[in-house]
Amino acid sequence: MRRADLDSLRVLMVAGLVLFHSALVFDAHDDFYVHNAETTELTLVIAAVGVLWAMPLLFFVAGLGAWHSLGRRGTAGYAAERLRRLGVPLVFGTVALVPVPQWLRMRGETGERISYLEFLPRFFRIRLEPGNVPFVLQGDFFETGHLWFLVLLLTFSMILAGLSRWLPGGPVARLRERAAAYALRRRGAVLLPAVPLALFCALAGLEQEYAGWNRWAYLIFFLAGFAFAADGRFRTALRRDARLVAGAGLALFAAGVPVLLVAGDAAFTGPDPLAMAGRFLYGAAGWCWLTAILGLLDRPRRPASGGAPGSPASGRRAYLAEAVLPLYVLHQPVVVAVAHVVVGWEAPIAVKYAAIVVVSLAVMAALYDLLVRRTAVTRFLFGMRPRPSRDVSPAADPVPAAPPRSEP
Repeated sequence: MRRADLDSLRVLMVAGLVLFHSALVFDAHDDFYVHNAETTELTLVIAAVGVLWAMPLLFFVAGLGAWHSLGRRGTAGYAAERLRRLGVPLVFGTVALVPVPQWLRMRGETGERISYLEFLPRFFRIRLEPGNVPFVLQGDFFETGHLWFLVLLLTFSMILAGLSRWLPGGPVARLRERAAAYALRRRGAVLLPAVPLALFCALAGLEQEYAGWNRWAYLIFFLAGFAFAADGRFRTALRRDARLVAGAGLALFAAGVPVLLVAGDAAFTGPDPLAMAGRFLYGAAGWCWLTAILGLLDRPRRPASGGAPGSPASGRRAYLAEAVLPLYVLHQPVVVAVAHVVVGWEAPIAVKYAAIVVVSLAVMAALYDLLVRRTAVTRFLFGMRPRPSRDVSPAADPVPAAPPRSEP
């Protein structure tokens, strides 16, 4: 069953990434592509709140969608669909969009007036680092940039496809059955997955370049979403315990942030007990915030005529839901390009920040609507499904007739 709350949340999170990356332009600590001369410490507080749950939630929701997609398509169909809808925009985005921020960074930091075409050969000087799975392609300028999300999601999807033969029955299914029954029976049981996640964070460490989480912690969120989608009792338990879990999350966050701050440079990977304790609290808080948000948003709503299938409201939601992946692929190069111009203004931080956000959102919306969604080729390159057959003219119906499923 389609969940409008998850579609809306995914749209808001892409908009939130614009807010977040625009703020990094003014951050006193982050090494973003473009930096304003005047910086602030306020962005550190905003980032701490956002990174705790935002990307974990995207992976969890992707896991929810994976359950339904795998069930509909089977292993081979699921793998092929993921390669098309994630692999194609990953390759296209890495070739056509990701070099832009690196080029602007080099021009800003070195003052070298090299053209974009002259920069591209430098970007694509690639070396192989097999130990850095799945980011095995590296270079002095080469990177996957913000598309690391697609790299990990595609990797996790292929892992899931490889494990799919053991999922329908056997020990895994029996364990999931017992877990769902226990979650429904015991209030607060949805907190239990926080413990192994927190232990993993404490022992494996965190990675700043992947939104403050270890890359493999996201696999835990992805598989948790997959497991939760398999049994409706998990969803019932999330709704019931949402306030309890939210309270636990706030308490863990309040306790963990001071510990990580005191740990200082060791906070992300240090082996000392204080740093590990801070990472443990961080991991547990992340699980609580994620599940609390999902439970609090998942509330029965009174049917409204404006949301009926075929209504304008339903069409707008479908339009935005379909736009999530293309807008994600577009957002960082657009933000960096706009910021590259705006930081040269003589204006307060607040004015510059607002300008970057507003102009970036407007440019992204225009690029998506005018250049991405209207042709079969661009839809394919950005991981979109084929245009509905009855929408024969690009201008005939700006809203898809049938909303896409809740998969990234």
